[in-house]
Amino acid sequence: MLTQRLVGVFKLDAHVFWQIGHDPNATAQAALVVAVVAFLSASGNAIAAVIGDGSFARGFFISFVWTFFGWFLWSAVAYFVDTTLFFGKATLDEMLRVIGFAFAPQALGIIPCLGPFVGLLWSLIAGFVAVRHCLELDDTSACLTIFVGFLLYLAGFAPLGMFMGGFFWFL
Repeated sequence: MLTQRLVGVFKLDAHVFWQIGHDPNATAQAALVVAVVAFLSASGNAIAAVIGDGSFARGFFISFVWTFFGWFLWSAVAYFVDTTLFFGKATLDEMLRVIGFAFAPQALGIIPCLGPFVGLLWSLIAGFVAVRHCLELDDTSACLTIFVGFLLYLAGFAPLGMFMGGFFWFL
């Protein structure tokens, strides 16, 4: 079932996102997807850090931690925007599930150069499809709901990296 869902996510299948959002058992699957993405992205970032004379461990750690924090941040902000601005009835669990699965394309972050960018863009589009169909929002509401959280997710990576880089200089 997880494999079928992942194929549907990569195909941007709205029905799959609707199923994920309405299946309380999919939260653990979403966490597993984020864990795999975190490992693959962290591996790619760590390799890039070594190439740039940085620390493999620090690059891996920062990216791994941020992926999980970013998942929660993006989900929480999208939940807040949906329920506050658009009076949606989503739950935080639903948002964690659909955003967690929308993270799947970020596994492309293991591929040097374009992989992280393609993965992020694909994730943004998957997040839009997920929120649009799971929460049954119109295009504008879904776009705003997903985009605000995504911007905060992206904006938070740099300060976290600077903090973690400074704090974990010994790695």
